[in-house]
Amino acid sequence: MVPVELKSNVLTIQVPSAYFYDWLEEHYVDELRRALYKELGADGRLEYSVVVDQGNDHTPPRALHLPPPRKAAAPDPRDAPQSPSPAPMGNPLAGSGRAASARYVSSGAVRTTPRGNNFSNSASNADTLAPPRNPFDTAKPVDGNLVPSQLNGSYTFDNYIEGDCNRLARSAGLAVANKPGTTSFNPLMVYGGVGLGKTHLVQAIGNHIKATAPERFVLYVSAEKFTNQFIDSVQRAQVQDFANFYLQVDALILDDVQFLANKGKTQEMFFHIFNHLHQSGKQIVMTSDRPPKDLQGLEDRLLNRFKWGLTADVQSPDFETRVAIIRNKMEQDGIDIPPDHVVDYLANSVHTNVRELEGVIASLVAQSSLSRRDIDLEMVKQALRHIIEEVEAEVNLDFIQKTVAAYFNISVELLKDKTRKKEVVTARQVAMYFAKHHTAHTLKTIGFHFGGRDHTTVMHSVQTVSDLVDSDKKFRDQVDELRKKFAK
Repeated sequence: MVPVELKSNVLTIQVPSAYFYDWLEEHYVDELRRALYKELGADGRLEYSVVVDQGNDHTPPRALHLPPPRKAAAPDPRDAPQSPSPAPMGNPLAGSGRAASARYVSSGAVRTTPRGNNFSNSASNADTLAPPRNPFDTAKPVDGNLVPSQLNGSYTFDNYIEGDCNRLARSAGLAVANKPGTTSFNPLMVYGGVGLGKTHLVQAIGNHIKATAPERFVLYVSAEKFTNQFIDSVQRAQVQDFANFYLQVDALILDDVQFLANKGKTQEMFFHIFNHLHQSGKQIVMTSDRPPKDLQGLEDRLLNRFKWGLTADVQSPDFETRVAIIRNKMEQDGIDIPPDHVVDYLANSVHTNVRELEGVIASLVAQSSLSRRDIDLEMVKQALRHIIEEVEAEVNLDFIQKTVAAYFNISVELLKDKTRKKEVVTARQVAMYFAKHHTAHTLKTIGFHFGGRDHTTVMHSVQTVSDLVDSDKKFRDQVDELRKKFAK
């Protein structure tokens, strides 16, 4: 730790890394504040110079100047509410009662500012500092809360269907949206596979905060966009502008955080932003395609911070949730909801993710509107053939039923019927057995296609056929003969 500058009652202390910065804030900030008050009086201010680039023979080291976070500082009478006064432009934590005119300088020459930087090193010139540039539109400076939130207004809690697959994540998201930055869910990390509704949920959080607290600066950004903005700021020598912009955010929503993997400098910048927002009581929400423990290429200090709050997963929607999504989406689009058997067929046919299901629904709505027809089973089957890849799974199931029915000399309708005749029961069990082994359908879906039977019936049928194959040679020969018809 080295004192590098004392100017206009602002003491700048340089630390060799963010680790030392965190350690000082956690263990010695009260002592530092008391010493500062004793030596400089009530007007004394503290600022850190954190080395973020050690430099080389040709480039001097660089440091990011940061004010102490509000929550980490000792109580200060200057922080008591008082009449608001205009904060100097470029102050990322205006109103905190502390010096926050951040600067990006060479740590070896504190008074040197890289070319292209709009910030002056003189505290007396604070009122003339140029505003930080907006990384979403580098041609424009930041203009208060006029920066767009980048949120999609159609993503709300009202149209986010809750089910067993996402109940924890949705409940935590709603709690965060109602009390951003004050719950134990900070940060909130939502993870899950592609197309399961992560982005919808986190943007619903942002939209709710904006609707209930319009004065707050809510920002949604993908990790890829964040990375590209940071790279652009480095090329333009406007890294401090970039940092200042993000330090103003009240609720930061970072989508697909796994994209930061193996991007050391970008992780370093996000680490500083994360620390200041979190310690200042701001809300951080993130999404990922996997839990923090499985994220590769991210620094341990970042992963540890991701675990400070709550990690909640979203899974593939179950049958009941898919039915609710279909009904809700069609109702929103003003389309008459088709009969139950049509909705059930669609819900059973598309079970991978919500995005794929919504794509099929959009196609059905368009076809229904253009053809002026109600959505029926035939239209659903046609839409599935054109939209879903590998829809052959549904065709294979039909083929299995037809093949087994023909082999046992019964109709397909009997396979789906409630009859308990021995020859029909045997054929039905064999068909279910092959459906289990030759399609990707779940037991519940298979049961649905056999007259709406329960998944336990399918399990029993599969086990019965397996036992008979082991104990009855004649039956095993029949199954082997049928198996050849399904061999790929």
